[in-house]
Amino acid sequence: MTHQTIVVPDIGGAEGAEVVELLVAVGDAIELEQSLIVLESDKASMEIPASHAGVVVELKMAVGDQLSEGDAILTLDTSATDSGDVQASNEEIASEKTTSASTDVENASSQRVEAGVEESSPITASPITAPEASANQTVSEQIVEVPDIGTDGDVEVVELCVSVGDLIHEGDSLVVLESDKASMEVPSPAAGEVLELLIAEGASVAQGVALLKLSVKGTSSPAPAITPVANPDVDSAGTAVKPPLSLAVTEPAPVVSTSVTSAAPTSLASSDGSDLYVGPAVRKLAREFGVDLKAVKGSGPKGRIVKEDLHTYVSLRLADPSTRAVSTGSRIPEVAEIDFSKFGPVRHEERSRIDKVTASNMSKSWLNVPHVTQFDDADITDLEAFRGSLKAEAERRGSKLSPVPFIIKALAVALNANPKLKSSLAEQGDVLVYKDYCHIGMAVDTPNGLVVPVIRDADKKSVWALSDEIRELAARAKDKKLKPDEMQGAVFTVSSLGNIGGRGFTPIVNTPEVGILGVSKASTQPVWDGSAFQPRIMLPVSLSYDHRVVNGGDAGRFLSYLVTLLSDIRQLAMS
Repeated sequence: MTHQTIVVPDIGGAEGAEVVELLVAVGDAIELEQSLIVLESDKASMEIPASHAGVVVELKMAVGDQLSEGDAILTLDTSATDSGDVQASNEEIASEKTTSASTDVENASSQRVEAGVEESSPITASPITAPEASANQTVSEQIVEVPDIGTDGDVEVVELCVSVGDLIHEGDSLVVLESDKASMEVPSPAAGEVLELLIAEGASVAQGVALLKLSVKGTSSPAPAITPVANPDVDSAGTAVKPPLSLAVTEPAPVVSTSVTSAAPTSLASSDGSDLYVGPAVRKLAREFGVDLKAVKGSGPKGRIVKEDLHTYVSLRLADPSTRAVSTGSRIPEVAEIDFSKFGPVRHEERSRIDKVTASNMSKSWLNVPHVTQFDDADITDLEAFRGSLKAEAERRGSKLSPVPFIIKALAVALNANPKLKSSLAEQGDVLVYKDYCHIGMAVDTPNGLVVPVIRDADKKSVWALSDEIRELAARAKDKKLKPDEMQGAVFTVSSLGNIGGRGFTPIVNTPEVGILGVSKASTQPVWDGSAFQPRIMLPVSLSYDHRVVNGGDAGRFLSYLVTLLSDIRQLAMS
């Protein structure tokens, strides 16, 4: 048996991405690239694929855990490479068990028959019941210890999921541990009965510390009970002859499963907040802020208070005029909940994860970034004529040219000429990070919400290559087949409404980027050439930028250069 540990791959530098969904369970047979879990950061929701095929033997995280690159996800048995092998293996084991049971019955039958031959009197048979514990079944005590939890320091026991006397199955959660980075559940390595708890809530433990004592029974099934029914016959001389036996095999009684209910989050019971469901790192931060934890509402799993809850609470308190605190902005009033059903029929539909993450990110960016939007029109008459002349070439290549690859090519040239538009703030705004690469994000509207796949090294690719990559990424985005690293690392984003319509809009900067280009619907407009109005195809563009980094002069030069590149295809070809 070969075990392989699957870890979190490169997720674009996202630290502390939360596990929001488990897509596999212990015992599942998975294939290469099959999705294992769903992670959600403050920027994106992503599925982590399997780097190997095999059978899941252990989950090393749970929903609500915070994971980063290199953290363990699960352990695979890679000796069975596909589900067919696993199924065949299971069928073989079942076949062996059936054969073994059949052999036991035949042996018992043979022994009874021989006994009947040796005896001279008729047999009066009574049912033979199976013993309480078969010879193949053993009972032992096992100490369950804290497994490898990815840290050398102590972690706190925040919840006991079982109590003395509980019957548990392999994989059931025993305790919940919490460090300053993550909350994790410790599963049971075996099935059995809890004999003794060796720790208590609030205790600090490390790898190898004993958690509880478990009574573990062997996995062998007891032999089926055999009820021989005598049917003696007597010959003409009155002598009893060998009685044929009718063997009735009694099915073993079904095992009643005892469910283990996780303990509810600890309720508020003390004045100092010591009984709140909150980790030590958050308690420390609350002390530094001077925040009473009893006033904070938890948004984590099972109502746990996380750092973001403290930040939200402090932000609201600072914005509240009644606190008389110095605030850089006014308080944002809450929107009242309205019962729309009193006006007519309504339907409630749960929003997708992508929708909710996008809404959260856009709100953060709009509230934290001072947005400025600049508008212009690019004359793409010549570009459209050139694109039309390439229709036959596109068909020969099996490709299709839209205006988007030309726009992205022009963006890459303009960004390299104006590097501040592809920079980012760092170290609380004291440092500006300039990027020597040119990865451009492209907003794609999908049935599940807005996603932004990233075109890498756009400045080094031809218009043909960009066209093919754009169509491929857009199709995979709509089919939810994008990998996490394909949505990370952009220096700038373009959002095109294409043929949807509109004369212009104000796109929201996708932080930590400092700029985004909005592209609206092109239309034929009369343009004065100095002597007469000429029909020209005009493309409305809008540049939104972070005014902390980009000033009006930077934005003006960038957008003017971009418009020039789109208006004169010769300059774009020569760049």
